[in-house]
Amino acid sequence: MTSEFKEGLIEVVQAVLPITAVVILLQVLLISMPWEEFARFLIGVLFVMSGLLLFLQGVKIGLLPMGEAIGAELPKHGSLIFLLFFAFILGYAVTMAEPDVWVLAGYVDTVSEGMVSRYILVLFVALGVAIFVTLAMLRIVLNIPIAYIFAGGYTLILILSYFTPTDFVPISFDAGGVTTGPVTVPFILALGLGVTAVLGGKSSFNDGFGLIGLASIGPVLSVMILGIIYS
Repeated sequence: MTSEFKEGLIEVVQAVLPITAVVILLQVLLISMPWEEFARFLIGVLFVMSGLLLFLQGVKIGLLPMGEAIGAELPKHGSLIFLLFFAFILGYAVTMAEPDVWVLAGYVDTVSEGMVSRYILVLFVALGVAIFVTLAMLRIVLNIPIAYIFAGGYTLILILSYFTPTDFVPISFDAGGVTTGPVTVPFILALGLGVTAVLGGKSSFNDGFGLIGLASIGPVLSVMILGIIYS
């Protein structure tokens, strides 16, 4: 067993053990649900731990190195349009692959009884992430202070919240949250760090981070716009 695998196993145990311990205490001291259901819970915990362990290994072996490699290659072509175009495509594609987004869209589809299609919602969320990942890349290249984009983005959110139907406001903020999932975060962070690594005068610490915060603004705005369209 390699040291990386051992570290991943420890991380998974530390992540899952607290909630498992809480549920066990509740079962013993308070809830006392049928033991068949509790046994299914314990089996589910084992499946979750196995899945997380495999996922973390996949992220370390594949997603992070590939994201950094792509981010390092794109600026070498010397075209800002080329960089921004593929930043948009990658932001869109990685959001479409994010399971958290589909879970949220499925619940919205169910609760709204099909009025808000899961596919339409995922499309708008992905477009929002793609646009703001593109803006994040532009910020890195042009050295725009990140505070300006945050201020502008959240000001626009506050303005749109007055025109968005009440039912869509909480959905829009949840959409911003689910984009910070296990697939999107490592890939976009690695992409940003790869870009800053090859651009002269850029700091990986100052310029490579903040992309996830910027990317989460996009879905909030796009779902609010979707709500206005539905209204």
